[in-house]
Amino acid sequence: MPLKENCPPRQPEKKNNNSSNDAFELWLKRGLHQLFDDVANEPIPEELLRLIKNDRERKK
Repeated sequence: MPLKENCPPRQPEKKNNNSSNDAFELWLKRGLHQLFDDVANEPIPEELLRLIKNDRERKK
């Protein structure tokens, strides 16, 4: 199928069904929390804290 250069790209149709959007948002949020909460709760490595501290002091 040849490309039509003068046609703008199609936009996805917007649905008025907020309940399906809400359900997806909830599913996504829960999934992301399940995957990444353990990582987010890990302590920040001392080496990284030292680098941040040194950078802040250098900018003063």
